[in-house]
Amino acid sequence: MMKWILGLLVLVNAIFFAVMHWGGALTVDSINPPVQAALNADKIKLLDMSAASAVSAPASSVSASAPVVAAIPVAQTVATSAPSGKLSCMEWGEFSGTDLLRAEKALAPMKLGNRLKQHLVEYANGYWVYIAPLKTHAQVEQKIAQLKERGVADYFVIQEAGPWQYAISLGVFKTEDAAKKFLGKLRAQGVKTATLGERASKLKYTVFVLNHLEGSVSSQIAALRKDFPDSELKLVPCN
Repeated sequence: MMKWILGLLVLVNAIFFAVMHWGGALTVDSINPPVQAALNADKIKLLDMSAASAVSAPASSVSASAPVVAAIPVAQTVATSAPSGKLSCMEWGEFSGTDLLRAEKALAPMKLGNRLKQHLVEYANGYWVYIAPLKTHAQVEQKIAQLKERGVADYFVIQEAGPWQYAISLGVFKTEDAAKKFLGKLRAQGVKTATLGERASKLKYTVFVLNHLEGSVSSQIAALRKDFPDSELKLVPCN
């Protein structure tokens, strides 16, 4: 009996050994295909991953994203470009004295012709900065020389006989605040004898009316305004 059991165990071990030895060899190709690929490594060719990504991208995703990309530059163009052929009309003022001459000179190179007009604005009263009447013409000449030394080029000598004869007007203004501002500027330049007063006579100012301007011309005029900080430039309806 013991011999029979021992023989049976030897047979079972032999069968198990055979399965482990030859069974693995029969199934190796189907279980481990990378081994075969490794044997042909010299024939493997790597793909460009960027090209592969482009090829593999679904057609539906490309067509859906294309309109979004195209919409960005279109929106920027509309926001930053004025419609072609659009004309504008403007008013720029108010000017008097030396500022009026400077503004006319600045506009002259643009050759606006009949697109540039002027109209006068009158005020019943205002304020002026002046030097009190001097006694003689010689004193007037001496005072003018002093003004020029201090950089003051805009002045007007009152010649008419009367209480204001030989007074020197340095500027007229619509408001007291504007007159005070100008007086402070003169004081900073060293003009100590100037004073401020109310002026009852009519004050006249010039306003430029600019019609049917192209966008480039409007931009040039807007750039000029920085040289005339007290002026006002505004758009108005075209007639």
